[in-house]
Amino acid sequence: MIDIVETRDDLADLLNIRHSLLTYILYVAKPDSYYETFSIPKKNGDLREIEAPQRELKRLQKRLANELTAYQHYMYKQFEIKTNIAHAFIKGRSIITNARIHKNKKYIINIDLKDFFHTIHFGRVKGFFEKNEYYKLPSDVATIIAQLTCYQGRLPQGAPTSPVISNLICQIFDYRVLGIAKKYRLDYTRYADDLTFSTNRSEFWNEYQAFLSELAKEIKKNGFAINDAKTRIVKQESKQTVTGLTVNKKINVDRTFYRNTKAMTNCLYKIGSFTIDGQPGTLNMLEGRYSFIDQITRYNNKIEGKKPESRKLNAREKDYQKFLFYKYFFANERPLIVTEGKTDILYIKAALKKLYRKYPQLVIRNANGNFEYRVSFFRRTSRIRYFFQISQDGADAITTIYQLYAGKDDERNYYKKIANQTMRNAVIFLFDNETQNKKPLKKFIDVAKLNDTQKDNLRTKLYTRLLDNSKLFLATTPLPAGNRKSEIEDLFTEATRNTIIGGKRFSANDQHDTAQFYGKKIFSEFIYDHYDAIDFSGFIPLIDAINNAIQSK
Repeated sequence: MIDIVETRDDLADLLNIRHSLLTYILYVAKPDSYYETFSIPKKNGDLREIEAPQRELKRLQKRLANELTAYQHYMYKQFEIKTNIAHAFIKGRSIITNARIHKNKKYIINIDLKDFFHTIHFGRVKGFFEKNEYYKLPSDVATIIAQLTCYQGRLPQGAPTSPVISNLICQIFDYRVLGIAKKYRLDYTRYADDLTFSTNRSEFWNEYQAFLSELAKEIKKNGFAINDAKTRIVKQESKQTVTGLTVNKKINVDRTFYRNTKAMTNCLYKIGSFTIDGQPGTLNMLEGRYSFIDQITRYNNKIEGKKPESRKLNAREKDYQKFLFYKYFFANERPLIVTEGKTDILYIKAALKKLYRKYPQLVIRNANGNFEYRVSFFRRTSRIRYFFQISQDGADAITTIYQLYAGKDDERNYYKKIANQTMRNAVIFLFDNETQNKKPLKKFIDVAKLNDTQKDNLRTKLYTRLLDNSKLFLATTPLPAGNRKSEIEDLFTEATRNTIIGGKRFSANDQHDTAQFYGKKIFSEFIYDHYDAIDFSGFIPLIDAINNAIQSK
């Protein structure tokens, strides 16, 4: 732990960095040389300057931030320290935990600190680690920590260490402000540079100026300054917000934020692009906004006792569902392969690694010897399962996704409209080649109503286009000679399938005897880990089919 660090070498060992490299960063290259600065727009039109550490220093700062966070948690538990003041950059806390303390109050007071990180200078950082009773590090070690975490003599906006260090340094400040809050019978929380106070006392309206004057003196004494332009007191009859969330009756997203997000999305669907605060937006930025909205929706559902599995999506969730479909299944940046199960993904990835020279369109090996896939694989995350109501594994999920493309009913005509436009990259549904009744491929063929030409393409080429003028494809595994069906495991040689692991043999049957056999999960992990020694010749027809589908016009 960091409290036992006595020397620079001890610190290097704690951070898992070579002693010589730490010396080089500190005294040869100098930490300030590792930063790049750029500006991003704020909501009010001003610019926020970001000072981002470059890779080598950033990696070191992340390790230090993790150590500081772990030690802080240890100390809180060791000394039973309980505080509910700071809510930013702390595991288990968020803008929601910050806002809920101030829900349904008569008065909300918002205070913003000016240049928060930049106010915490080199001397304050060094002094904290040198003098704080829980650290008391040697002076030279405290100096090194300040050197590694400060830029131009203060905490930078953009370094991974700035949040945890600012919280550590503000602990005493928070307790002093809490003392003032208790004097006026106010609740108090801090989210980084946002200070929030609230009360249901009607008398506080007459005490507000006295409170503000006393608070300003304490803030100044602690080396901070109030941003007067953002100081406000709001009555319950008006819209009350705490760190961007409305808190009048229940915690909610500001309606303007939601309307703007929806307008951006509609613009994206119509012309393929949108802006945020006058700057070009990205899909990830828009997903961040939807994720934020959804976080609040899920919180309120939980408070109201609504179980995810027993209710329908509300209007906001349906908007998020449409966006997720657009991002992952229509505007996908790389060709997407959707498999029946997770093990199929490992098989194909391993085959591509072994055969990378044959398929440079699908995978390359970079100068560092690492493989970079030029296709992506569909992952059934909890979010995807929830919004598309699909199981973690299984072919039924593919049918559900296909119906969104094809338009299952009037409510989903929206998806059909998008699918009739130009998809960015191919989406390939991959099934085991089993066309008997009740088998997944047969059921899918019936749902998709494949015509004779499509069925013939699937039989002869192992792939077929599913919808006219789209890049949506169905592919299947090749049939070994003389066989009428095949699973993806059948593409391995008999010797590979007979590999003994832990004294057990492989079984593709999900109901196998675990005392004698191991299943697909262990087999797929073995294939992936030992890909270079595996014969993947049986996969070549399948990968050819995938490649041909991607390349087809």
